[in-house]
Amino acid sequence: MSTPVASRRARYAAASALVLAVGGGLAACGTASGSPAPDLTVRSTATAQAANAAQPLERSVPTGLRIPAIGVDAKSMLDLAVDPKTRELGVPPVDRANEPGWWADGPAPGEKGVAIVVAHYDTANGPALMKDVGRLKVGDMVEVPREDGSTARFKVYEIKQLNKGKVPDETYTEAKKPAELRILTCGGQIKDGHRTDNVIVSADLVP
Repeated sequence: MSTPVASRRARYAAASALVLAVGGGLAACGTASGSPAPDLTVRSTATAQAANAAQPLERSVPTGLRIPAIGVDAKSMLDLAVDPKTRELGVPPVDRANEPGWWADGPAPGEKGVAIVVAHYDTANGPALMKDVGRLKVGDMVEVPREDGSTARFKVYEIKQLNKGKVPDETYTEAKKPAELRILTCGGQIKDGHRTDNVIVSADLVP
């Protein structure tokens, strides 16, 4: 059995192997068939990070996702893993497009480091959990209920929309505060059956 310290080190080391793979994994967003959500263009915005960022929490599995400003209130959180062959992070299956997923081998939301949550903007079945991400603003709150009964609370400090082929490596996992959250979804237009862009929401853990 790994010690807690060894487990944390393994997760942080694994993060460096993940940075190029998340964009590919989100290719499942969007489709040329069905009734997709409207094409999405989000103006990239940022503000100063929270001056009163909270100290990291002990590790605990996330059990949901709430973003009141855009009506997200998911009651569960799927475990996602990196495919050892493709190095791509998995995404929630199409038939569970209203459930978010988290990179279960990385930091948990609230734990030290950058926790990664992936959620669909749309799928072949139409609009999905993050369908209203275009209304999200810096300063909005994100809450992640956790298995230990606590809730990790985050404040959004940056929203970016980037072409999937042009996402800088460090965008997904570079921590500027002790504990952060990245929510990854899709945006842009549909090309060859998939959305062209990723929308990346970055948030600080706050008291």
